[in-house]
Amino acid sequence: MKLIGLDRQYPQDWIRVITHICNLFFEDSKVARKTMVADLDVTFTYEVEPDFTVKTTAVLVEGNQTFTSEFIQPYEDEGTEREANIRLKRAISHVLLDTLEQLTDLHQKWGILTGIRPTKLYHKYRQAGMTAEAIREKLIKEFRLSDEKIDLMEKIVERQLVTIPDLDTIGEEVSIYIGIPFCPTKCAYCTFPAYAIQSNRKKGRVATFIDGLHIEIEKMGNWLAENNMKITSVYWGGGTPTSIEAEEMDALYETMYKFFPNPHEIREITVEAGRPDTITSEKLAVLRKWGIDRISVNPQSYTDETLKAIGRHHTVQETIDKFWLAREEGMNNINMDLIIGLPNEGIEEFEHSIQETEKMQPESLTVHTLSFKRASEMTHNRDKYKVADRPTAEAMMNRAKEWTEANDYVPYYLYRQKNIVGNLENIGYSKVGEESIYNIAIMEEVQTIIGLGCGASSKFVDAATGKIEQFHNPKEPAAYIMTYADSIEKKIELLNKLYKS
Repeated sequence: MKLIGLDRQYPQDWIRVITHICNLFFEDSKVARKTMVADLDVTFTYEVEPDFTVKTTAVLVEGNQTFTSEFIQPYEDEGTEREANIRLKRAISHVLLDTLEQLTDLHQKWGILTGIRPTKLYHKYRQAGMTAEAIREKLIKEFRLSDEKIDLMEKIVERQLVTIPDLDTIGEEVSIYIGIPFCPTKCAYCTFPAYAIQSNRKKGRVATFIDGLHIEIEKMGNWLAENNMKITSVYWGGGTPTSIEAEEMDALYETMYKFFPNPHEIREITVEAGRPDTITSEKLAVLRKWGIDRISVNPQSYTDETLKAIGRHHTVQETIDKFWLAREEGMNNINMDLIIGLPNEGIEEFEHSIQETEKMQPESLTVHTLSFKRASEMTHNRDKYKVADRPTAEAMMNRAKEWTEANDYVPYYLYRQKNIVGNLENIGYSKVGEESIYNIAIMEEVQTIIGLGCGASSKFVDAATGKIEQFHNPKEPAAYIMTYADSIEKKIELLNKLYKS
């Protein structure tokens, strides 16, 4: 950990940005006003000239070393108060990143981008009429992005516009996320709603949760039908939606098809079957009955010792067996996830994982980079888990890129997280034509996503302004059971505000 001493008191949102930049170089940095014990002292100067040009400098001192940086960015107008604040934070991030790169000789390929969706930024400039060349220049100059990352963004944006030709107008429709909060066990890296299904079933929470979910699907379907809203995609997530019994799945899909308007016009329905130990012939038959053939069978790793270490109570062989069972039962679009940076895994283990993946050739492969999320067991006991260092993580990501290109996969979405190993990214690859519409829609935040079920988040997107309002269902089954009626009422209130005002 590094203690970074600042020359003065800054607004809290500035401190947050400064901390995020420092954490790209040093884990768990602490930022405060300058003290005698600070490892690094940073002094910023900034001004806005009469022609609206923003000028910033940073002077970073470590011991007897001094590093300086200056950033000058002209603007055409004064901007709103919010825009002016963003401009200054961005400029300070720019000079701070530069001085830290000088100090550490460590280059951040994503520049000053920390919590933002990179391709959403690209789409913003594209929709404003900027050329690809102008966008590249802006991303390099204002955000310090590398050509390598911009190349990746360009490929993804191109693929997204082929997959969803009406991407810029899809905000006239909505998508639905339905959360089933149960799993056989909880993985050590997981922060999603995932509760042990057997203990919750004994307490009666599984049945009562499902009862509430039926009502939520019905009420939301009625509102959508009454207001002539089209549904683009439906995504069953969790938890693991295939943790519940086949007859429970069947009943829920029946309710979905009964109450969602024009269900046969929905472009895509996906069911996460991520835990292989939840997949059975009976459950796959239910999916087939309702015409659902998009699922995930997620290995995460093809090393049994790793699966044990992260709390996944299934074997590598079970993953392989359940993949082929799903194929035999008519699942024609299967996604598989791999995670870079899992405990005790390096290039050799990752190479083994992609070679096993090559034997199956799933329609899509999502390559995640491990992120230390605040609520995960892995973060709380970080000393217990030895993960890949930055060079190793980068080598694994580069190997994934090489392998996907050689096996005819294309990148079609990406997102980044804070505290991600190696300051890398998560990339969704697919065979051409097999991309997930829902993944693109939610990552680019181009339309309202209505969240139903436990822990489901709703994002109400104003298609005209891009403004987003969020609402979160309770994460715990017991809380959801007690409050789902209130959640329905609140979501309908927000929908009315957005679409009837």
